[in-house]
Amino acid sequence: MPRSLRVAILITTVLLFYLAWKYVVPELLVILNFLLTVLTPFILAVIIAVLIEPMVRFLHQVCRINRSLAVGLSMLVVIGGAGALLTLLVLRLAVELSELSVRLPQYMGPLQAEINRLVEKGKIFYFHLPPLVTERIQENMGTFTGWLSHVAGSLAGSLFHFITSLPNALVAIIVALIATYFLSRDYQLIINLWLKTAPEPWGQRVVEVSRRVVGASFGYLRAQSFLVTLTTIQSIVGLYIIGAKYSLTVGLLIGLFDIIPVLGPATIYIPWAIWSFFTGQIAFGVKLVVLYLLVWGVREVLQARVVAASLGLHPLAVLVAMYVGLKAIGVVGLVLGPLTLIALQAALGTIKPLNHR
Repeated sequence: MPRSLRVAILITTVLLFYLAWKYVVPELLVILNFLLTVLTPFILAVIIAVLIEPMVRFLHQVCRINRSLAVGLSMLVVIGGAGALLTLLVLRLAVELSELSVRLPQYMGPLQAEINRLVEKGKIFYFHLPPLVTERIQENMGTFTGWLSHVAGSLAGSLFHFITSLPNALVAIIVALIATYFLSRDYQLIINLWLKTAPEPWGQRVVEVSRRVVGASFGYLRAQSFLVTLTTIQSIVGLYIIGAKYSLTVGLLIGLFDIIPVLGPATIYIPWAIWSFFTGQIAFGVKLVVLYLLVWGVREVLQARVVAASLGLHPLAVLVAMYVGLKAIGVVGLVLGPLTLIALQAALGTIKPLNHR
């Protein structure tokens, strides 16, 4: 092949890749987002159905219970157990928040005094500044005030959207539960129908890939649940050891923020430590920093290894997939990256046997 033709093919390939990345991929992401929004109840139903399938199979095959009844009992145990655990956590949080609300005025007095002292110092410092500097400060304060107004408006809009979306969420949950029941009850029937409809051998291959991806998804969720639980336990125990009040409430809040990759435990630890230094609690601030570094270090060391062990992949491959996913589509890519890698691995694993047939 002539060198000029190879160069032309290379340039054309790069150009097509750029155009696809620039114009096609964003449209596909919009379509994917729409499909995920519409199909959320059914995706949730599939997840719950796969989750309760071992229990359903045990009740049906070992205990000789009708499958429909086994599905109902399994849903009651799993969903009811999760609801009971959530209720206990909420009740415990309510107790600690109630105690905090009683003691909050005790903390607000010194806080208000400290703020007033800083304001007075700021006034003295401000009036001794050159006019040019004060004008610049006023301009920045105007910009800051506008930003605060924008943030407040955004928060109010988000809150309104959340409240108005509650009825739709309730409908989605009901649809998901009904779909879970039928999916779980007719699980084998649905698989057999697909195998009869799809051409051989692709029907069986698609089922195999789907099972691997679903298994990998649950493995990823188990890994993340383990990491979040570890962070929460470390935080609760660590805060209790260093003498922090309301260690359970704050530890659970840290665990909640740990679920969100953009925020993480630093959202709680760093401002808390800064405030401790600012108010003269130097020793407590140092303890918070040390505790945060411990929590952060343990998670960073274990994350790639735990996720890789759960997915059956090399830690470096998982790390690359998470990074590429993050850069490509944002935070969601941290989850979709490894799952896409699993899907590709499963697809290649099923295609190889086809090539030998």
